[in-house]
Formats: sequence, C-alpha cells, structure tokens
Amino acid sequence: MKKQKRKYKERIMCCNENFQERNEGEKIQTVLDLNDISGMKFFDPHVHMTSRTTDDYQAMADAGIVALIEPAFWLGQPRTGVDSFTDYYSSLIGWERFRSSQFGIKHYCTIGLNSREANNEKLAEQVMEILPQFIFKEGVVGIGEIGFDDQTAAEEKYYRLQLALALEAGLPVQIHTPHRDKKKGTQRSMDIAIEQGLAPHMVIVDHNNEETVKEVLDRGFWAAFTIYPFTKMGNERMVEVVKQYGSERIMINSAADWGISDPLAVPKTAALMKKSGISIKDIELVTYRNAITAFAQSGQIDEQDFLTVKTIDQSQKFESNSILRGGQQPRIDKNSIIIS
Repeated sequence: MKKQKRKYKERIMCCNENFQERNEGEKIQTVLDLNDISGMKFFDPHVHMTSRTTDDYQAMADAGIVALIEPAFWLGQPRTGVDSFTDYYSSLIGWERFRSSQFGIKHYCTIGLNSREANNEKLAEQVMEILPQFIFKEGVVGIGEIGFDDQTAAEEKYYRLQLALALEAGLPVQIHTPHRDKKKGTQRSMDIAIEQGLAPHMVIVDHNNEETVKEVLDRGFWAAFTIYPFTKMGNERMVEVVKQYGSERIMINSAADWGISDPLAVPKTAALMKKSGISIKDIELVTYRNAITAFAQSGQIDEQDFLTVKTIDQSQKFESNSILRGGQQPRIDKNSIIIS
C-alpha cells in the first residue's frame, strides 16, 4: 500500500511539474500585435462558427479575416435523428451565414456526414438521403469534413459514398484526418479518393502534421494545417513547415470549435511568420490565396464578394431575428471597462 501511494505521489508531482512548465511557457508567449499584419486579409477555410460567439466574429473581422468556411462536423454529442441534421445543415446555409455577414465576413460552408457519426449506420443511411438537398445550395463550396476517425468499415463505407457524391456534383472534398494513427489514416484517405476517381487537386487533406505533409504534397493534394492548442499544430511548428516545404498547395486554418481553440489562429500565425522572416507573398498564399484557389473549384467563390467594402446594417433580420438583442446598439466599445 505504501509503495502504491509513493507511485501515485510521484505521478502527481510529475503532472504538476508538467502543468507548471506549460503555464510558464504560456507566460512568455509573444503577444499578438495586429499592427504587424495591418492591411492584410485572411481566409480561414475551417472554423466552426456555430460554436463561437459574436465577439469572436468581431475580433476576427478586426484582425483582417474577410471570409471563412464552416465545415459540417460533430457537435460534441451524438445526434439522434435525421431531423437534427436537417436543422444543422439549414443553419449553416441560413442563420450562420447571415450572422457572419453582420460583421462583414463572407461565410461559406462544406456539407457532409462526419466520420464519427458515420458509425451509426441506421442514421447515416438517412443522412445520405438528405445530403443532395443541401450540397447545391448557395455558399456550399464542398463536401466535408469527411473521412476517418476510428478507421472503421462503416466510416470507409460512408466516406466512399460521399466521395462519389462529390465527384458527381463536381465539388471539392474536405478530408478530416484522424487523431489516432494519423499517418495510416491520411494515406488511406488519399488512396480511397484516387480509387473513387477524384483528382488530387479537388481534395483538401486537413489536420496535417510533419509526419504527413510530404506525402500529401508529393501526391498532388492540398495540405491544410490546423493551428489548434495542444492537440494538432502549434504555429511555431507551422513556421518551420513553411520554411521547409514552401507555400505551394499549403493552407492553414483554426478549426476553432467548442473546445479550447482560437478563432484568431490564422492572423496570429501570419504575424509569427512575418516575425520569422517568411515573405509576405508566401504568407498571403498560406493564409488567404490557396484556400480561395482550392475551394473556388466549386464555382461558388467570387473574391470580389469580400474584397468590396460594404455598409453593414446590424439591425437587419433573418427569419424575423437580428443579432441585436433587446434593443442593443450595433458593436460595443471594446476599449471600455464599463459594460452598460
């Protein structure tokens, strides 16, 4: 018993030391100075705004994000009926698109059955029946995010079916690569895409890391990287990837969602790249241009839609609702300590 207590105490001490080291590291991180990237425009091709606040939209607009893509994904708990998918997809092409416009950000989305929920085959079959109702809607720029999670037979079945749907519709595909056994899952995702007849230039392979990037690029696919705290890619590592591989067919995103994440990951990484000596041209490709080129293959993206400055009227309504609550005035003074 004493031996077990000693081991437990040692384990706790180890964890506390790691936690302390992490916190100490956070204290010395470079503070974002938006002046470093003033005038630059950014496109975040993977961010889950349904789970973010209007404050996030405002901060993103202030940081230079002019357009984004919101992929359909898992909401954190299993959906129990096809109607919940219908409502969710409808919100991506409806309310969320409107909400984004109220901050001057052009909102696009990709529609698909995510890999995690593909394992509920009874429900997955019903979702496959409704997908064609949404993929041709205005603002839908691809099928996604789809692919593998646990790399099960059911996941492969519905991944293949959605690849076939994308091929028939002439839409790009946005692939989610798994957290576990990522290299194998990434290779398998690309192999199946080729087997299903998709050209690599129509496929955006997301959530890459140093282990997968070379093969993705060598095979002609788009390589997307998610700048996400602790679990995917840090932006210091991303700087090194761009220095090694250049900017061709590489893009970054935040994948900000209901977890610990940062909707300003793209402009923050741009600022770090600039500090690290990466050229403005390469930064522009990785944080803006490449995403447009890849997803514009859908025929749904016109850059002029978010280059032209438009007057924003936040009193506008969508389905009888505006983003202003209870007589609020548009915007807030973020420099004031008083919230009145």
